[in-house]
Amino acid sequence: MRTTVRRHLGKVVAGTAIAVAATAVMVGITLPGTAGADDTGGGKDGQSTRQSAGQPQGDAAAAVQPGVVEEAPAEGTKGEGRDPLTDDEITRVERLALSRQQFNASQDVDGDRGPQRLGVDLAEPAADEVDDPDAPRRAVVSFYDYKDDALVTKTVNLDTGKVEGTGTQHGVQPPLSTAEQTEAASLLIADPLGAGLKADFKDATGKQLTSPDQLQLASMIYRAVPGAEPTVLDKCGEHRCVRLLPKVRNGPWIDARSLVIDLSTRKVARLTG
Repeated sequence: MRTTVRRHLGKVVAGTAIAVAATAVMVGITLPGTAGADDTGGGKDGQSTRQSAGQPQGDAAAAVQPGVVEEAPAEGTKGEGRDPLTDDEITRVERLALSRQQFNASQDVDGDRGPQRLGVDLAEPAADEVDDPDAPRRAVVSFYDYKDDALVTKTVNLDTGKVEGTGTQHGVQPPLSTAEQTEAASLLIADPLGAGLKADFKDATGKQLTSPDQLQLASMIYRAVPGAEPTVLDKCGEHRCVRLLPKVRNGPWIDARSLVIDLSTRKVARLTG
């Protein structure tokens, strides 16, 4: 069994064997009575085994009914108080957050019109509304505008539908959305510096890596550190830069931490420091 691949990016982190061993231990613990299963016939010893394992006897066994899984209650269109945002509220607030002019003036990670959606969260109540049971519900919508390299936040009053606050910040880099991670992986796979990633993937699976869908992705925001990178990465932090932590689906991790993808310029570079 291959445990480590060292030829390309450095190594494939092999955790599969450990996971299998851990699973075997769990099975041994959670499935009592499996040892000596052939000895649990209708005799006295078999009966003692069932009793010691806590299995129901006689009429009690016949009375045991199969479990029933109840469906989750239907989600309403509007929450109350500090309830989590409903799907309808999230859809509505995203539509209310941006005017047509703002939408057309911004750009997402793919270069299309409209900023990149990062997330929607329930806003904290104002200081004078903390103990007010009738305080309005508000949501904060976060976007990243790749045209201006800016984090844009909008606070929307869910009762009135009005945008009550707008914030624009440069040099602030929240965690990447799933769409951004996917685009970063696409850029890396297509770049010559992604050759090592593709070679390690083939070593681990025997297949060609052609799409981010073949990977499970995690990521870390990367900020420029003087003297630790090539000049092409000097603006990371102002630009939206990422290091990917790719994993073969149902397989090992691949070490790609030396590679940085600048999503703002759509370039890939290797750290030198």
